Amino acid sequence: MNAVEKNLLVEKLAGFDSQLDLERASTIPRLWYVDDLVHAAEREVVFGDSWLLACRIDEVADPGSYVTLEIAGEPLLIIRDVEDLQLRALSNVCRHRAAKVATCASGVATKLRCHYHGWTYDTKGQLKAVPEFGGVCDFSQQDNSLPEWSLDTWGPYVFVRAPGASRSEPLVEFLKPLPSLCSGLGIEKMKFVERKEYLLNCNWKVFVDNYLDGCYHCNTIHPALAGAIDYIHYRTECDSNTVVQISPLKPLDGSEVGALRKGRDAYYTWIWPNMMFNIYEGLMDINVVLPLGPNRCRVIFDFFFEDTDGPDQQAMIEQSLELAHKVQLEDAAICEEVYAGLQSATFNTGRFSVRRESGVYHFHQLLAKKLQTFTTEDDFRVIKDFHLCEAPG
Repeated sequence: MNAVEKNLLVEKLAGFDSQLDLERASTIPRLWYVDDLVHAAEREVVFGDSWLLACRIDEVADPGSYVTLEIAGEPLLIIRDVEDLQLRALSNVCRHRAAKVATCASGVATKLRCHYHGWTYDTKGQLKAVPEFGGVCDFSQQDNSLPEWSLDTWGPYVFVRAPGASRSEPLVEFLKPLPSLCSGLGIEKMKFVERKEYLLNCNWKVFVDNYLDGCYHCNTIHPALAGAIDYIHYRTECDSNTVVQISPLKPLDGSEVGALRKGRDAYYTWIWPNMMFNIYEGLMDINVVLPLGPNRCRVIFDFFFEDTDGPDQQAMIEQSLELAHKVQLEDAAICEEVYAGLQSATFNTGRFSVRRESGVYHFHQLLAKKLQTFTTEDDFRVIKDFHLCEAPG
């Protein structure tokens, strides 16, 4: 990024004061949602500098099993080594001419052979075979291994973090308070059932804003779901990289939603920057939102249930998935409407509901800290020409 572009980005990031009390604060400006340069900066310092959900552990359970994805603009390969059985997150870019080492979405392999020129790596990412490379001076196979990302697991998922990320805390610290919150909710008993994906014509932050608004939109956008939620006692707790929304659930009232969303409380937990864990009694869904540009995003839901046996339970699961789909369509419609409104020159920022929207402001404060710190660094990093961010798994 040259000096002109840097100054332009600094100017575009102005106009948001993250130090104000919630009572006096306003949202990030509309430009943060629609601008290409802001989007490129996010890909570098938001998605390229955090622990990110990559895939489910069950997808890479067997020796040599792998999944490919793009995350933070980088093609990645999550693979279980055939020798030591360790999980590794490797760059899916051959060190010769930058073709993909693995081209399938998933599979099982004892070695990784680039389909372009046949360079071959083992499942640790070490270069093992280089066809017709005799006579090349100052070349070392040991120096041409596939770059490796940090990797850790929690719950049913694999998480990754880019090499060179400024954040250094272990995953369990990054996720706090989610691990302790979930310790008594039985998520270890949940079984994966189905994945659903949605493409939305909106900026990824619009989707996060909607998720974090303290159910402010529930009565108007989700009337069926609102009937099961104790809106009066709904509360939001902001802490470090997370926002936890907790809602008591109303006693069973004979409604379909009440029968499908049971238990004492519902827990809706967002983890910076793009992960959401929604936990009820006996079921949970986990979703991520991935940017595909300033004006598009992909939302991915994984659904888990504790009890999956028998026709009655299967019928309940089908009804629960139908309810989740209906809610997501309602969210998608309002998010796309909001993004269309953000194109208007008559809108710049909005105010927050003090009672409901502390989670949205917390998200905006974290975002501003990352972006505004980025633009004031002495060693200002070059923003990469990012590829589209593809679905995990």
